[in-house]
Amino acid sequence: MATRLVQINMKARDDAALGRFWAEALGWGVDSEGPGVTNLEPVGFAYPDPAAVCIDLVARPEPKTVKNRVHLDLATTSTAHQAELVARLKDLGATLADVGQGDVPWTVMADPEGNEFCVLEPREIYRDTGPIAAVVVDCTSPRAMARFWGEAMDWTVHEVADDYATMRSAHGVGPYLEFIRTPDTKSGWNRVHLDISPYRGDDPAAEEARLRALGASDPGIDQSAISWRILTDVEGNEFCLLSPR
Repeated sequence: MATRLVQINMKARDDAALGRFWAEALGWGVDSEGPGVTNLEPVGFAYPDPAAVCIDLVARPEPKTVKNRVHLDLATTSTAHQAELVARLKDLGATLADVGQGDVPWTVMADPEGNEFCVLEPREIYRDTGPIAAVVVDCTSPRAMARFWGEAMDWTVHEVADDYATMRSAHGVGPYLEFIRTPDTKSGWNRVHLDISPYRGDDPAAEEARLRALGASDPGIDQSAISWRILTDVEGNEFCLLSPR
């Protein structure tokens, strides 16, 4: 058994408006799944193709108050493309953001609801990822996170160090999942989290038990009204185990 990363769940005060921003930013299509839920995926995409990690925006009334522990890095192909993308994102409603990054070659921005993301300078490693270069997770131990997620999913771990770890779909397509060591600690529920799914035909209950044996925990909330399972990883980050499709 194994799982794969299929989408990023992002809370939003206005899921439709924020969905339009990210669809324009990425050049993706918008699919509203129901009141308060907007799903984004590449045009012509056949879910759950590993070539992309989709974005699911869910309406929540709580405002953003702290820096997100999960964010997106966007890929560019040249310095000119980076500058053009930053300018276009500003026109769409994004702003420059200061998270203490100092003098770096990438540009830190925030979407219209304040969610941080980075527009990277051109890097050869991201030449074939699509518009999203990486999904980045802040953590205290990249090694521990890579060990857990490397066993939780069938993605391939590419690099592990004290300050940084990275993995990617075993098919060698789509964005990377990266863990970056940061001094700040988790505070409250994450507004952005990972959604994973078993493969079709796998038993979700057995997969949940396997994840718990690897170190996943129960967040201690009532889940009787939902069809998926909410768990937390080895650093307490919430994630969802969806039904296989």
